Amino acid sequence: MAIFPFILLKSADLKRDAEIINHEKIHLRQQLEMLILLFYIFYLFNYLINRLKYGEHYLAYRNIIFEKEAYDHERDLNYLKRGNWFGWLRKSKTS
Repeated sequence: MAIFPFILLKSADLKRDAEIINHEKIHLRQQLEMLILLFYIFYLFNYLINRLKYGEHYLAYRNIIFEKEAYDHERDLNYLKRGNWFGWLRKSKTS
């Protein structure tokens, strides 16, 4: 979980998981893009809309626009280095 400026992990072993760390770093970038507080408001609002749309937690969570960007690019360890600011506004690969 990313709560600016920290990444919180369930176990120390996850520090070595480059994809998880990259996923969470993408969230840190998103938080900066949205001036931190707006990110959390928009994230929650998007989740609630998705919960009404999909009816279940997992689908609602996976369809949050911020999660789509993070999951789509977590394996690309150079994604953040190339810029890609406001990537969550672009069409997701999983849409």
